[in-house]
Amino acid sequence: MDAHEVNRVRAKLALYVADVFASVPRKDQRAKGDCYLRGLMLDGRRKSVQAMASRLPDGNEQNLQQFVNQSTWDPVPVQRRICERMLPLVDPMAWVIDDVSVPKDGRMSVAVAPQYCGALGKRANCQVAVSVHAASDTASCPLQWRLFLPQEWCSDTGRRTATRIPPEVTHREKWRLALDMLDTLAGWGMSPPVVVADAAYGTNAHLRAGLAQRGIDYVLAARADVSAHPFDVQPVAPDRKGPVGCWPQPRYRRPAPSVATLAADLGQGAFTSLTWRHGSRGELRSRFAAVRIRPAGKAVERPIRAAASAEQGWWDGVLPDCWLSSLPADTPITDLVRLAKVRWRIEHDYRELKHGLGLDHFEGRSWPGWHHHVTLVTAAHAFLTEQRLAPKAPGPHSPSTRSSTPSRTS
Repeated sequence: MDAHEVNRVRAKLALYVADVFASVPRKDQRAKGDCYLRGLMLDGRRKSVQAMASRLPDGNEQNLQQFVNQSTWDPVPVQRRICERMLPLVDPMAWVIDDVSVPKDGRMSVAVAPQYCGALGKRANCQVAVSVHAASDTASCPLQWRLFLPQEWCSDTGRRTATRIPPEVTHREKWRLALDMLDTLAGWGMSPPVVVADAAYGTNAHLRAGLAQRGIDYVLAARADVSAHPFDVQPVAPDRKGPVGCWPQPRYRRPAPSVATLAADLGQGAFTSLTWRHGSRGELRSRFAAVRIRPAGKAVERPIRAAASAEQGWWDGVLPDCWLSSLPADTPITDLVRLAKVRWRIEHDYRELKHGLGLDHFEGRSWPGWHHHVTLVTAAHAFLTEQRLAPKAPGPHSPSTRSSTPSRTS
């Protein structure tokens, strides 16, 4: 947005800030929040505090630095209020789990470490954050973020103290962070219609079991080498040897094939040609097939074994793209494909969050500073989404404001 566009929405932004930042106790802090959001939305290549302050007529670098890095305001109630506003507006068909990486120099930025960096497509020094987004065909917004803390940070007292990481924060796998976010949202009375994620999460049996335990349906991408049994193959318990001892556990008699093998065995006649979206270059179309399967491997947790024992798998006609779902067997394949493909909306989120709103331009190093910044970026993104989805007021020359009869001249 240019300066004129930002000024045009100043009144709406003030009302938005008053509502979303109502939990922030001090009036001057809320005013800094308004200023920070305008800095994020205003055009400019860099959205660091110094760069934003230089563009804003009321920008004060020292005040904004203190607000985002040293101030003790709690970002969690702000995040909750954003969710309460956005979920009814977006009306999501799914919640999407994903992660985003930010390349970093040095080793003193919070949670930075050599790890796979999706932004660069290789292993590099970066921060990684896991996120949950609400998504529909027409809109999406982030609901929660968790900064991934690499294992090496757990025992590094010096860096933990310097970056002000709370003592209770430890290393947790990304799939656990995803479940933590879903639990936080559930505690706020918010639940997903279905969860969608890419193969980095969908291949993980622990995540699928955790979703099943929580009663959450899912549509998850998975690698083609994930093993599974045909649905009609049942585990069989061996005969008990002798009158004493434990009863043998049921097990499958043959090794489980990969889902790619199961797909190849279906034959071309099982695949249906479907269009899932109309893109800028025309129809996005491919051929899909769906079949019930039973995931292979030991149960992650025995109490949820039955809930996670049968899944629906389906495949893109151009193998090896495949997905796993816990939705009912009679779910139309058109609905399955539409849900699986809704992840494209999140790419829109990341483009705007990173390139338009400066998600990856934060130059602070602390744990509180990172969480303040990402909450402010989410607030800016939510405000812009609200403006895009708001009904447009009729202009002076729009059809709805024109007279149906010619005006009479005297």
